[in-house]
Amino acid sequence: MIDVLLIEDNEEIGGLVVDFLIAEGYDCYLALDGEEGLAIFEDEGAKLVLLDITLPGIDGFVVCKRIRDKHNTPIIIISAKGSKEDKLNGLLLGADDYIEKPFDIDILLAKIDGIFKRRYGSDEIIEGNIRLDKKGRRLYLDDKFVETTVKEFDLLLYMMENKGKVLSKDELFAKIWGLDSESEIQTLTVHIKWLREKLESDSKNPVHIQTVWGVGYRFD
Repeated sequence: MIDVLLIEDNEEIGGLVVDFLIAEGYDCYLALDGEEGLAIFEDEGAKLVLLDITLPGIDGFVVCKRIRDKHNTPIIIISAKGSKEDKLNGLLLGADDYIEKPFDIDILLAKIDGIFKRRYGSDEIIEGNIRLDKKGRRLYLDDKFVETTVKEFDLLLYMMENKGKVLSKDELFAKIWGLDSESEIQTLTVHIKWLREKLESDSKNPVHIQTVWGVGYRFD
């Protein structure tokens, strides 16, 4: 998963922002139009999206809406459009912040750092009634401790960190068991079944761990 996906049609500005972000330790990708940005987001995922509004093809407002319809990824709009209407439109579509161009790169970096600390710096991941204590490696359901194996915990953690993204069976198996594992990929299916039995009120009709037929699984 990419740290920061920048969708900006001005290659010079985009390149400068990417250079600053990389210097700060972020993994960053620059997309030069909305279609490319959406494709990269769906394929790779991103922890944060920096989004220009005036883009060739589909504009940034459409990109923002499409991302927000399916994901809760933080979005910061960066635009030369500074009217009250544009700002309200962006925020109402689900953007977390709206910065006017020209902007101070230090202010932008401070906002990005703040989002990462609040969103990803915690030792816990909470989704609905599920709470994962990453440091203590403990799972809680409705604040009650649920015992897990090492692989169950690692699998659930990876899926929750990639909430809303379709993860292929091959990706999950390689990430949790490793490419050189002597285990069979069928063991992934077994662990998914065990997690559903622990997390879902009806394991045969899961709410959180969804099967995407022919591909893999998605955590909702």
